[in-house]
Amino acid sequence: MSRSAAEVLAALRAPRVVVVGDLILDRYITGLVERISPEAPIQVLAVEHDERRLGGAGSVANDLAVLGARARLVGLLGDDDSGAEVRRQCEAAGIDLVAVTCERPTSLKTRHLARSHSTAQQVLRVDREVTTPVEGALERRVLAALDAAFADADVVLLSDYQKGLLTPAVVAHAVAWGRRAGRPVVVDPKADDFDRYRGATGIKPNRAQTARIVGRPVRDAADAARACEEVAARYGFDFVLVTLDRDGMVLAERGAAAHAFRTEPREVFDVTGAGDMVLAVVGLALGSGASLPEAASLANVAASLEVEKVGSVPISRAELAARLSEGAPVLGSKVVERPKAAALARRLREAGRRVVFTNGCFDVLHAGHVRYLNFARAQGDVLVVGLNADESVRRLKGDGRPVNPAADRAEVLSGLAAVDHVVVFHEDTPLALIGEVLPDVLVKGEDWKDKGVVGREVVEARGGTVVLAPLLAGRSTTATIARIRAADASCEDV
Repeated sequence: MSRSAAEVLAALRAPRVVVVGDLILDRYITGLVERISPEAPIQVLAVEHDERRLGGAGSVANDLAVLGARARLVGLLGDDDSGAEVRRQCEAAGIDLVAVTCERPTSLKTRHLARSHSTAQQVLRVDREVTTPVEGALERRVLAALDAAFADADVVLLSDYQKGLLTPAVVAHAVAWGRRAGRPVVVDPKADDFDRYRGATGIKPNRAQTARIVGRPVRDAADAARACEEVAARYGFDFVLVTLDRDGMVLAERGAAAHAFRTEPREVFDVTGAGDMVLAVVGLALGSGASLPEAASLANVAASLEVEKVGSVPISRAELAARLSEGAPVLGSKVVERPKAAALARRLREAGRRVVFTNGCFDVLHAGHVRYLNFARAQGDVLVVGLNADESVRRLKGDGRPVNPAADRAEVLSGLAAVDHVVVFHEDTPLALIGEVLPDVLVKGEDWKDKGVVGREVVEARGGTVVLAPLLAGRSTTATIARIRAADASCEDV
C-alpha cells in the first residue's frame, strides 16, 4: 500500500542526485510602472530590485539542495560574469558543481517585471545564449565529466532546456549508465523528439508536449492516461509522468494502471519553476526509496506551492509539511491555522502581493463590519483578518460574549468576498500576530485615532502604512445585541 505524501516526506533521506543539463542564470529586474515614456509609447520601469537566481538545470539542483538532497550539477559554463555568478550561487547553496568550461557564453535570461502597486507581471524577457549542440572535443569532455559525476549517484535527472548540452550521445551515455547501475534516469524534456530520450527510466512531459507527441489533444486525466501509456510503449520508458497544470498530474507505469493526482484550486501567481520542482521532488523521493506513485504524489503538492511564488523559488521540507498538515479543508476555506500564518504571508509577499491586516471580534456581523472589511480589502491585494478567540473576547467584552463561537465567526467571515484569510489568535491584542504576518498595510477603525493603533511600530518599521477606516454611524455589535435583547424582552411581556 502506498504511503501518504506526509509519510513519504517524513521518510526522505539525503540521496546523491546528479542533475545533468543546461545551466542558465535567471535575472529578475522588478520595478514600478507609473507613466509612459515621452520618447515612445512604452512603459517606463523604475527599477526597485535586480536579482539573479540559478535557472535551468541549476534550478533543479537548487531545489534539491534546499530539500536536503546531496545535489551534484553537471553542465557547461562560459568564462564570463554570468558563469562566475552561477559558480558562486552553487557554492553558497552547497551544490557540487561539475562545470565544463567552454568558449560559448553562459546562458542568461533577463526578465523585466512591472508592477503598479500590485502583483508584478513579466513585460519582457531578453535571452543571451548559444544553443547549437555540443560536438567534437567539447562533447567528449562532457562525457568524461559524466563518468566521474555518476560514481556515487542514487538518481540521475536530465534537465533539457535545449541549449545544446543534451545531445543524443550525452543522453545515451546517461541512460546506459543507469541500466548498468540499476539506478533511475529521469528526463524533463523540451524537445518534441522523444527518440533522443529512448530507454530512460522515465520522462516528465507537460500537457502540450504530450499532445504534440501523440498527435491529439490532452484535455483531461483520461486523455493523459491513454497518452502516457502510448508514449511509454513507443519509446521504452518504464514510466511517464505528465503534468497537467491546473489538473494535477497523471502517472503511467509499465504494466500498471494509471494514477491521477488532483491538485487543490490555488491562486497561480507564476508557473515558472514548477516543472523543475516536480523533477527535483521525484528525484529526491525515488532516491529515498519511495515508489513512483508516492514520488508523484509528493511532487504534486510541491508544484502547488511553487506556482504561488514569482519566478523559480525553492521550497523547503518545512513548507511542504505545512501544506500537507492542512489536510483536506472544505473547498474555499479561508481559515489559516496560526502556526502557518507567517509562511502564508511570506509566500504572498514573495509573489508581490500587498498584504493588508486588520483584526477584531466580529461577533455579530452587521453592515458596519461589511463596509469596514470592504474598505480594508481595497487597500491592497490580500486581506488577512485576525479574529479574537473566545476567551480573548470574554476578557475584552465581559461575560455573555461572544454570542457566537470562534469557529462560527470564522466561517461567516470566510463567506465574505472581501476576506481572503482568517487567523484566530488567543492574546488580548494582535501584536504578536502582526509581527508574524508583517503586513504592508494595517487597517483599524477611525475611533482608534487617539488610542494608539496596536502594531503601528511593527508595520511602519518595515516601510508599511497604517490606515484608519471610516465607520458607519450607529452600527456596533454592542448596540445590535442590546436591540435584540430589548426585542426579546418585549416579546416576553406580551
